[in-house]
Amino acid sequence: MRTCVVCRDKTGKRILTRMVRTENGLMIDPTGKMNGRGAYLCERLACWERAISSDVLGKALRMSLNAEDRERLQQAKPKA
Repeated sequence: MRTCVVCRDKTGKRILTRMVRTENGLMIDPTGKMNGRGAYLCERLACWERAISSDVLGKALRMSLNAEDRERLQQAKPKA
């Protein structure tokens, strides 16, 4: 069981999308096996939009998200 950092819902690891803090910034981890500090987002569009616009994901990963990280999230966000 993993928890979405925005809505705090608990669900299975395979349903959530893992984000990882790396030396190169934020990376989307589709395999769930990348090294580094990770945080999870559920498939809700509202959670992704809040993660992009606020610092909730940055706090969970203990990093500040830059414009490039936010753009990467925007590209990976689920389609409504």
